Amino acid sequence: MASAIRLSYIIATYNRLPFLKITLEKLIDELQAEEEIVIVDGDSSDGSKAYLQALFDAGKIHQFVSEPDKNQAHAWNKAMLMAKGILIKKIIDDDVFCYKAIRECKNYMLANPAVDVLISNDLGSSLHDYKNIQKLSRLPQYEKWKTGIAPSFTFGDVHMLIRRSSLAYIGLYNPAFTMMDWEYSLRISYLKANIAYYTGYNALSVAHPQTISALKNNKVVIEQSKRACIFYQYAGDRAEISLWSEIKIFLGKSLNRIKQVDKSKEEQVEDIYSIYSYYYQYLSDLNKAKNSTILRN
Repeated sequence: MASAIRLSYIIATYNRLPFLKITLEKLIDELQAEEEIVIVDGDSSDGSKAYLQALFDAGKIHQFVSEPDKNQAHAWNKAMLMAKGILIKKIIDDDVFCYKAIRECKNYMLANPAVDVLISNDLGSSLHDYKNIQKLSRLPQYEKWKTGIAPSFTFGDVHMLIRRSSLAYIGLYNPAFTMMDWEYSLRISYLKANIAYYTGYNALSVAHPQTISALKNNKVVIEQSKRACIFYQYAGDRAEISLWSEIKIFLGKSLNRIKQVDKSKEEQVEDIYSIYSYYYQYLSDLNKAKNSTILRN
């Protein structure tokens, strides 16, 4: 029997309550009929658990569990397995999303059941320099892959929609990889999944000292990237890791240096509600001004 839920928004979170509140307030306000919100909390100690329980009890989120995770891939995999929707959209608690653009992607995938995964352009910014927003695209790499020039390519998962039934083919995140989205993108493309590309922007990625990216071990990332490059026949396009992963690590290191050199910088960051309001408006205005389309392989 076909699922009555068209889209599952999934969130894995741990001790990031200020960001989570902003993201969930926006998501709950934008939620449509036949959509659900699924949240996996890693047994947070900052009040997130009580906040999420209250939302669940009020019926504002639909599935919720709070328990320790082995790592972030483990948490996200639990969320994907809990999802009931035909489609799954990952929502990262400290990033920004354009729900109008997501709905365009959702409607396209519902109308085209052969599409396994849909990705889009991406935006990147640092919380400490929030008006400096970088436009990021994997379209040239997608085109090379689509025409058979490259057997695989990389893309970030912050803007990805997945058909839940396609998980039987593409699988879940590999918990052995620190850069789990990087390995996942290589696997999805190497398996020749049916990937569509939205030329608009459905997400804006935000870096700050608490992001997972800021805590990564560069030696481990390099070792894992070499292994995956061989397995997925990935020759690279600018580096052994994807362009966006490269930027995330750079931003994370930069933010850590700022924090070490001048701890008062942390106090100088403007109210994050104002910053995120700026982000949401920027993303909305950008998509309104852009004549976006969806490409298929």
